[in-house]
Amino acid sequence: MEGWDPNTKSALTQIPLLLTKAGPRDGASWTQRLKEEYKALIAYTSMNKSKDNDWFRISAANPEGTRWIGKCWYVHNLLKYEFDLQFDIPVTYPATAPELELPQLDGKTHKMYRGGKICLTVHFKPLWAKNCPRFGIAHALCLGLAPWLAAEIPILVDSGMIKHKDDVTSASES
Repeated sequence: MEGWDPNTKSALTQIPLLLTKAGPRDGASWTQRLKEEYKALIAYTSMNKSKDNDWFRISAANPEGTRWIGKCWYVHNLLKYEFDLQFDIPVTYPATAPELELPQLDGKTHKMYRGGKICLTVHFKPLWAKNCPRFGIAHALCLGLAPWLAAEIPILVDSGMIKHKDDVTSASES
């Protein structure tokens, strides 16, 4: 954790590490892993809310917990930019990190793959591999999506690639 800013270190240390090494094909072990995932997500969400830094909502889209959907948002210049968030748990999870998708931003930045999958290969994937199976969904959001949003959204807004919903509404009313 050398070289990390104090806020990231603090956040990461408050997200519980996961103990069960199980993926979607592992039956009862996967159920246990999902319980740990939910506990970590609840802890991370609670911590964010207590620091007035609430920035996402997600939930499992299917009973197996292999498809997740939700919303994430980023505030830039006092305007809130909100995006759909979705991802599937890979069959090889937790050895393979989930590929986080923001479909509305597909094609708007080179730091994204087809389908709106954000690029996490250089910085996040080695960290995930080093910490497997202790990292989970909450860690992917904290160390993957949060820094990606912080780096990319201001650039996309300032370049005009994305517009605030109020700007789009007022332009269409004119």
